Amino acid sequence: MTQPQTPQSSLSHLDQQGQAQMVDVSAKPSTVREATAQAAIKMAATTLAQIEAGNTPKGDVLGTARIAGIMAAKQTSNLIPLCHPLPIQKVEVLINPAPDLPGYYIQATVKTKAETGVEMEALTAASVAALTLYDMAKALEKTMEIQSVRLLRKTGGKSGDFVWA
Repeated sequence: MTQPQTPQSSLSHLDQQGQAQMVDVSAKPSTVREATAQAAIKMAATTLAQIEAGNTPKGDVLGTARIAGIMAAKQTSNLIPLCHPLPIQKVEVLINPAPDLPGYYIQATVKTKAETGVEMEALTAASVAALTLYDMAKALEKTMEIQSVRLLRKTGGKSGDFVWA
């Protein structure tokens, strides 16, 4: 039995039969591309105070989360189907206390010179850093909430620049 033919889609990740495919970017020029994503993790004020004081059972919560975010950015193509492996030149993960939540804001910036962008790498880095922060601090509190994972900005590529308003 053969699959019914569907018209060619304008969606880049679907082939003529409507099957998922990895986009061919080989004809595109290599350009500098950068993306920054953010995640927030909300927690009790006492949990934030304990992390800031370095009083946690698992050790360096923020340092471990930062390294996890960096490592995650480099593994994005192994985690997200159809995502291209990229030659990443820079990953920066910043974790800043946010007494207003209370909790932390995590910003991940990824840079490359390639044929496709690094938005997914930045989003993955911010997400995994937040997950790691949760894991490192869950002995203190299990009700922490990871929130607002989003792309803040990106530069380069055919679609141009984007900045979250």
